[in-house]
Amino acid sequence: MPPNVWLFLPTYNEAENLEAILRATTEQLEAAAPGHWRVLVVDDASPDGTGEIADRLARELDGVEVLHRSGKGGLGPAYLAGFEYALARGAELVIVMDADFSHDPRHLPAMIAAAGHCDLVLGSRYVRGGQVVNWPPLRRVLSRSGSLYARLMLGVQVRDLTAGFRCVHRRVLESVDPSSLRAQGYVFNIELTYRALLAGFKVEEVPICFRDREEGESKMSLPIAIEALRLVPKLRGLRTNVVEQRSNGGVRNRRVRWRSPHWPRRRQGILGAPGADSAGESAQDPDDRPSVRV
Repeated sequence: MPPNVWLFLPTYNEAENLEAILRATTEQLEAAAPGHWRVLVVDDASPDGTGEIADRLARELDGVEVLHRSGKGGLGPAYLAGFEYALARGAELVIVMDADFSHDPRHLPAMIAAAGHCDLVLGSRYVRGGQVVNWPPLRRVLSRSGSLYARLMLGVQVRDLTAGFRCVHRRVLESVDPSSLRAQGYVFNIELTYRALLAGFKVEEVPICFRDREEGESKMSLPIAIEALRLVPKLRGLRTNVVEQRSNGGVRNRRVRWRSPHWPRRRQGILGAPGADSAGESAQDPDDRPSVRV
């Protein structure tokens, strides 16, 4: 039986953090899902040697694999690569977390447990019991304001829509079609959660303690913040309900069709129909395929 819990870490210049986060993560996964997990490092050709460290750790640690991408392509494409890799290998639960310890691996057992009764689990800073540590006041205000802005624009009750620490069932990924997600970076997370809600899936927020990174540099940038302001309103009206009727006029099936108007198209992937290239990103050369180290 293949492992049914997959966790992947998107990395770019995480040489200072990778070994510690991998060892801590594998320990927690073994406690929560003994013998039924794998960890994937998705590295975007980090110039600081993160990929080489990942290869060494894949040889040393059971259950660790590495996916090398050809260059820095942004969080959205890294997420998509991780989802496709895990689903192609039989994953039923896919977990995403940062590699800089801002997402504490000690929260993994609670998130996996919550996935037993819901479809998408978010590690949330903004529900009762959640907290943020070591952020300056301005960043706290911007983060909370951004979450409130997205909630009001989309009309949903999820309090931490930008949460990057998440555990998602295979059925959600197959239904919401991540290959057609139109945003990159943190808006990718908003859109994925919004589509899950529109499709009728149950989303639960589990409180976490989010700590600002101590090593390396933050990947948050002004262009990503501007993208959020610009794209979040465009996420409304994504869904079209499609009803398939029986010959006698009764309803045979209901499904969801996702609109992707006026955006460049991605190539076909395992997750579904071709979608849009992430904003600000160009399509990958067909001959420039990721390499894998197991």
